[in-house]
Amino acid sequence: MFARSYSLYGLHYVSDSSMPRKNSAAQSAAEATPAAALPRRLPAGRAAQREAQPDRRTNILLAAEKLFALHGFHAVSIRDIAAEAGVPLALVGYYYGAKHELYHAIFESWRTVIAGRIEALQAAVTEPDPAARLARILDAFVSPPVALNQHPEGQYYGLMAARDLAAPTPEADRAHREFFDPLAHAFIDALMTTVPNASRGEVAWCYQFMLGALLHFLTDRRVERLSNGENRGADPAAKAQLLRFIAGGFHAVLGKPAARPAGKGAMPRAKPSRPRPLQPTSRRS
Repeated sequence: MFARSYSLYGLHYVSDSSMPRKNSAAQSAAEATPAAALPRRLPAGRAAQREAQPDRRTNILLAAEKLFALHGFHAVSIRDIAAEAGVPLALVGYYYGAKHELYHAIFESWRTVIAGRIEALQAAVTEPDPAARLARILDAFVSPPVALNQHPEGQYYGLMAARDLAAPTPEADRAHREFFDPLAHAFIDALMTTVPNASRGEVAWCYQFMLGALLHFLTDRRVERLSNGENRGADPAAKAQLLRFIAGGFHAVLGKPAARPAGKGAMPRAKPSRPRPLQPTSRRS
């Protein structure tokens, strides 16, 4: 049941007959996403390189990412990963060590993407008008994962992260604390600058509601059936609706950000909180 719900996320470099090809709209969206938008540790254009000049280390990471996304950490063995990657069993341990270390290496390979999201957030917080600042913060939260989900380099990674956030394992908890908690705290800090009278607890709840809406948008296929085929799951064209929905939720719970006083010039710029470093923390997103 779970694997079926993710059946639309086949990557173009995976020769798996159970994974359907992208439709033309999704393929166009993927091709329109520049390689620079995904500054992953692995080389850009690796799909073609995999055929012409196989990189066994890369193949192992890609295979593990796919299998962990579809089946979960504990349902996948090192033997499964080696078979999917087409490498000898011993080579997985040679390059990455134990299975939990390979799992962690997948998130580590995307560290620069997470850092890029924090940089975009820092730029959004410099917006002097609170209402416009909120819109930019929400866009900085939603747009990168939506774009990542349309790119063949990022689909399984997004699925793996979403699955483990919904049903965390001890291995996933380590990754959440190290890679996702600092990002969550940075966004909560930024959101608090738009509603200075709100408590951190209130804003943290809104962050979690926003995260849930985003994850459901990225992984749901039921909307296609409920809309009688009018909608497509994870359709980037629906991103604007998602952003309006999230903004409406913030306004309903916390109130609208104060408008800039007429005739007073620009509002004093809120001093943004410095995002926490990408290190383990004791709190979870």
